[in-house]
Amino acid sequence: MEVQMRKFSITVAILASLLVAQPSLAQPTAGQINVSGQGEIAAVPDVATISLGVNTEARNAAEALKANNKATAAVLALLVDQGIAAKDMQTSNLSLNPVWDRRKSNDSRPKIAGYQVNNTVSVRVRDLPKLGEILDQVVSAGANVFHGLQFGTTQTADLRNQARKAAVRDARAKAELYADAAGVKLGRLISLSESSGHSPRPMMRMEAMAADSVPIATGEIGININVNMVYEIAD
Repeated sequence: MEVQMRKFSITVAILASLLVAQPSLAQPTAGQINVSGQGEIAAVPDVATISLGVNTEARNAAEALKANNKATAAVLALLVDQGIAAKDMQTSNLSLNPVWDRRKSNDSRPKIAGYQVNNTVSVRVRDLPKLGEILDQVVSAGANVFHGLQFGTTQTADLRNQARKAAVRDARAKAELYADAAGVKLGRLISLSESSGHSPRPMMRMEAMAADSVPIATGEIGININVNMVYEIAD
């Protein structure tokens, strides 16, 4: 009798679980519309970062370093005179290396002919109309290596948010278009994700800043954001 009761209890439990699971199995999966959207905002740069260096050579390390210190100090003093704040100037690299004499001789081993010192400084220029003039003058002051120039904006966060809104609008418009073309009704938003956006990048718009100094084309920078959105198809 006890065995029969156990069998009966097990049977009831199995039937109960099947009855609970049955409604969920009967529910069809709702259709979905997957779309992507892109938002791009263009802006005129308001800041530039230049990387310049002072390279000096001498027969011994002390002389090379002394000459470099003097030239670099002159460059930094000029930048201060041009209104560059101390927080916008930073030494990004300082190196001291031997200069090898590789001319062939009876002794096959290369000899040290002198020493070379390179001091690289990263400078942020906020007054862009003066950029060409600053480049001219730092060369005259002693900067003899130019590593590059990059334009940017101090409004990156705000521009990225604008691009995000544009990307969502773009994706929403696509979803509505697809729903209309398919003859269905667009339902609720199920998910939204942002894929990796691009950092501020230059866009073509040539515009010289000063005719009597180094010609600089500021152009525009673009902030790009991509989003992926999933909508449910309404009943």
